[in-house]
Amino acid sequence: MSNLTRFLVRRLLTFIPTLVGVTFVTFLIATVVPGNPAKLWAGGEKASPEVVEQIVREYRLDRPFWEQYFFFMYKLLTNTMISPVTSNYVWDMIVERLPVTIQLTLLAFVFIILLGIPLGIISALTRDTIIDAVIRIMALVGISIPIFWLAYLLIFVFYTKYRLITLAGTPEPPYSITGIPLIDSIIMLDAATFEDVLRRYTIPAFTLAYPSIGFVARLVRNSFLDAMSGDYVEFMDARGLPSTWKYRHILRNSSIPIVTVLGLIFGGLLTGAPITETIFGLPGLGKFLLDSINNYDYLSLMGGVLFVGIIYLTVNLLVDITYAIIDPRVRY
Repeated sequence: MSNLTRFLVRRLLTFIPTLVGVTFVTFLIATVVPGNPAKLWAGGEKASPEVVEQIVREYRLDRPFWEQYFFFMYKLLTNTMISPVTSNYVWDMIVERLPVTIQLTLLAFVFIILLGIPLGIISALTRDTIIDAVIRIMALVGISIPIFWLAYLLIFVFYTKYRLITLAGTPEPPYSITGIPLIDSIIMLDAATFEDVLRRYTIPAFTLAYPSIGFVARLVRNSFLDAMSGDYVEFMDARGLPSTWKYRHILRNSSIPIVTVLGLIFGGLLTGAPITETIFGLPGLGKFLLDSINNYDYLSLMGGVLFVGIIYLTVNLLVDITYAIIDPRVRY
C-alpha cells in the first residue's frame, strides 16, 4: 500500500467518529435545555394533553437519552424524520434551501480568491512600502469589522441610495439542470438570469467574504515572504534563472497553508452564514439553522448539523488529499 493510500485510509477512519461526535454534542446541548419539547411542539401552554402524549410516543421522548439519539439519527439517515414544527421532512427542507447557500458560497469564494490572493502577493512583493501598509490595514479592517454593520452599510449604499441591487426574491430560471440558477444560467448562456442572480447575491456574497478576504491576504503575504526567504531562491538567483521559474516555485511552496485555509473557509461558507442570510432575507441553510434554534426544533437542527458536518468533513478530506499531493511529506 502506497504512502498516499495509507494516508487516505487514516483520514477516512476519522470521518465517521467525527460526524457522530458533532451530532451527539448538538443533540446533548439541545436536550439539556430546560423545557418540555413535546409541549412546545404541540402549541405551548394551550396544548392538548392528548397531542402532547402523541408527540412523546411518536418521537420516543420518554425513552432513554441514548435511545432517542440513535432513533433520531436513524430517522435522519433514512429520510423519514418529519419536523414536529413544520410537519415537513427534514432532508427535503434542507435540500430546498441548499441552492441559495451554494450560490452565496460560490460567489463569496470567488471574491476571496480574486481579491485575497492577489492582494497578499502584491503586499509581499511590495514589502515595507506604502502599498504594503495600505493592504495590511485593509486586511486588519476586514478581519475586525462587524458583519452586520457592513451588511447594513452596503444595503444603504447599493440599494437605498443607488438602487444597483435588489433585495426581493430569489431568481429562478424556467429550466433546471443542476437546480442552482447561477450555474444553470452559465450552462445555458442565459445572460438575463445570470445578471438577476448577481444583482441579488453579489452584495450578500461580498459581505460574507469580506472578513476572509483580509485573513487570506495576510496569510498569503506571510507565506509568500517565508517562501521567498528560502535558500533555493538565492540559488536560482545565483544561477540567473528566469523570474518566472523562481516565482513559480515560490508560489508552489507557499500554497500549502493557503490551500488548507481556503478549503476550511469554503467548508465554513457552505454551512451558510446565519447573519448574512437573515439580514439579506435569503432562505438558505444558515437561516434554516437559525430558525430551527428559534423554534426549538432540534430535530431539524440535528439534520442541518449532520448535513453541514458531512460537507465540512468532505471538504476537509479533499483539502488533505490536495495537501498530500502538493507536499508528499504529510503522507507519512
